Amino acid sequence: MRFGGNTARAGRGCNWSGVECLDCHSRPVLMSLSVQQAIVLKVRALRFPEFCPMIFDVWFYAVALPAVALFGLSKGGLAGVGLLGMPLMSLVMSPIEAAAIMLPVLIVQDAYSVWAFRKTFDVATLWHLLPGALAGILGASLVAAWITAAQIKVGVGLLAIGFCLYVWVGNRLLVARQSSHSFVSGSVLGALSGFSSFVIHAGGPPFNVYAVQRGLSRDDFVGTSAVFFAVVNLLKLPPYFALGQFTWEGFLASATLFPVALAANALGVFIVRRMSTALFYKLVYAATFIIGLKLVWDGLMT
Repeated sequence: MRFGGNTARAGRGCNWSGVECLDCHSRPVLMSLSVQQAIVLKVRALRFPEFCPMIFDVWFYAVALPAVALFGLSKGGLAGVGLLGMPLMSLVMSPIEAAAIMLPVLIVQDAYSVWAFRKTFDVATLWHLLPGALAGILGASLVAAWITAAQIKVGVGLLAIGFCLYVWVGNRLLVARQSSHSFVSGSVLGALSGFSSFVIHAGGPPFNVYAVQRGLSRDDFVGTSAVFFAVVNLLKLPPYFALGQFTWEGFLASATLFPVALAANALGVFIVRRMSTALFYKLVYAATFIIGLKLVWDGLMT
């Protein structure tokens, strides 16, 4: 592998963005590295065993920072803004690795959103959705190997598109009218949200389909969403650990993104709190529909 010249190596190594990590090899022989480069790599090897240079790669930050900012705006209440987050991350790494790196970031953003909307959330909506979400996460951890992400995208996308068309074609109010809770629909949509969130971090559309029918205020909707996904993301931690999704390198990469994540979260909260409820619901419906189209397109093109 070439890194500033010809570098011979022995043993097994890892690769990120086409650059071999010298500290991952048992006896690297440096032939053309400068003294400064050799010292830097040796220090990294001493401090971070099995270390790869992800957090020193400019291309990682070129896509990760915009992706985290979009997720932060979405967590702050601007539904759908995070649509491009995972596709951006997938430009420089596998979707599985991107999901593992993003989960700690999402949990930090969830904590901020829950604190920001700690007085405005609907307990009844959470009570009807969370049991299904837990079942969906458990199911995803068991059968994810047999169900592709493309299939999940198409299914969730069609649900989102169908619901929006039902509302719009039926000439219903954009600010949904109050309707009674249902454990059947809550369990089904909660399970679909938990399942799709586990696999592709796209649990928003099923949640929106259930929550918009409850006639919640703007702040109650955002607060309920914040608490729901905070619980869902925490529930995803044990299966992610059990499946070996996390690495120390991934945690370090996640930590470098926390400041931007929190700043974007705060901006999202600031914008949403200055938006009327009617406009907010229009944006929620539009975002749900666009996300549905994007998920179906991605699923069919995969």
